[in-house]
Amino acid sequence: MTDKPEHNLIAELGITQAGLKTALLVRDSYRTGDPVCVPEDPARILLPEYLINTDIHLAEFDDPLPLAMMATRDPESPMALAAATRMSPKGSNNRLVAGVFGLVGEKTRHPLVKRAVNLVSENDFSPKSIAFVRSKTSNFIVQTRAEYAKALKFNLKSLLDGEMAPRKFVSTFFELTDAGNLRSDVRQNLITSLLLAETVRPGIKFLMLENFYRLPVPTRKGIVASVNQAPKSRHIEILKEELRWIISPDRQAQVARQQDAQKTGRSQKGTASSKKAVH
Repeated sequence: MTDKPEHNLIAELGITQAGLKTALLVRDSYRTGDPVCVPEDPARILLPEYLINTDIHLAEFDDPLPLAMMATRDPESPMALAAATRMSPKGSNNRLVAGVFGLVGEKTRHPLVKRAVNLVSENDFSPKSIAFVRSKTSNFIVQTRAEYAKALKFNLKSLLDGEMAPRKFVSTFFELTDAGNLRSDVRQNLITSLLLAETVRPGIKFLMLENFYRLPVPTRKGIVASVNQAPKSRHIEILKEELRWIISPDRQAQVARQQDAQKTGRSQKGTASSKKAVH
């Protein structure tokens, strides 16, 4: 009787080499601050709804290790909770995955994830407990997104009333839209409305465009198309000129260099911290 190849044995335990590689990519995304995107579609940000919906095929992201990485490391509780929820059925007939799932509950930064893991584990991964957690997670995602949308509206009113500084509004806007996991079309419509609104000062619009590189490529293209189709006016022509500069090869290369420098700085900081912890 011959031994089975190592990768086959690993796969039988519910963990694959592709899943391990994907987990490392997810870890690197959190280190650099880049969004986790849909497999084979880097222009689409991975949303909690995709994780909750078991009918959606997520390729290697459906392996236990990437899900465990998201459940423990994602900064936003809806995403982490969704990852833990998708992972939970995988431990029902696999002791290794069940053990990893238990570690998620110990290592996660989110109390809700810890409670969900404990509930499923204490009920021996019963379908009833898993279904209960999935239902509660779906409701939590909807509720959280509504709260972020409400905060965005409140901040916009504060900006227009002169109660919030423009730079603070812009930084908070991107924080809320990232944390709220807004769909790309919703985010595109919000930004386009701000850019085209006559009641929003030009300085605020230019601050928004400073963060243009943070948007997924389809969202950028949609914004550019909307501005190009807008009725002609002096401020629209200024916006078009600014967008032409932003999407120019020279500007793209400059942003890429800045991002590489930031990633290198974070990596060196993390290495220094690790060495300090060892010593």
